[in-house]
Amino acid sequence: MTVKRDRPLSIIEVRAAAGDPRRGWLSADGWTVPVALGRGGILANKREGDGGTPRGVFHPRKLWWRADRHQRPTTFLPTRPIRREDAWCEDPADRHYNQPIRLDREQGGDRLTREDHLYDFIIEIDHNAAPRVAGRGSAVFLHLARPNFSPTAGCVSMTKTSMLRLLRRMSPQTRIVIG
Repeated sequence: MTVKRDRPLSIIEVRAAAGDPRRGWLSADGWTVPVALGRGGILANKREGDGGTPRGVFHPRKLWWRADRHQRPTTFLPTRPIRREDAWCEDPADRHYNQPIRLDREQGGDRLTREDHLYDFIIEIDHNAAPRVAGRGSAVFLHLARPNFSPTAGCVSMTKTSMLRLLRRMSPQTRIVIG
């Protein structure tokens, strides 16, 4: 028998906290957890570098995780371990804008392997994905928060405990409603 907690979530809602647009709440299936949002708050007209978390309805595409630090979490999402050369293209002039790329050891760029633990788990969402529009924002993820829940560059971040709980019920069909 399948119980409710074994089925994927149909919807996750993210909203700004009263009094601080850089903090928020993520709610799903009767539970609510604190999150950090972009330094620009939730924005309807997201632009590259504005620090805003995009307003809209999105879907998770894939879980990227640091297999060198954690075992593969339970999830309905497709998964991909993060490798040293994995990065994300944030250059609007590049044909790979808002897509994963591979960098040589000598190249700079936004690597997914970070010394801190913010990217130990990354949920890639379909913001500005189909079609990709140069300058409309890139690398918008759900990832781990800093200990003080300081603002992100436009992502939604949470504690590791909240992330693992969310992942257990998240699928590519789960709607992520921000705003």
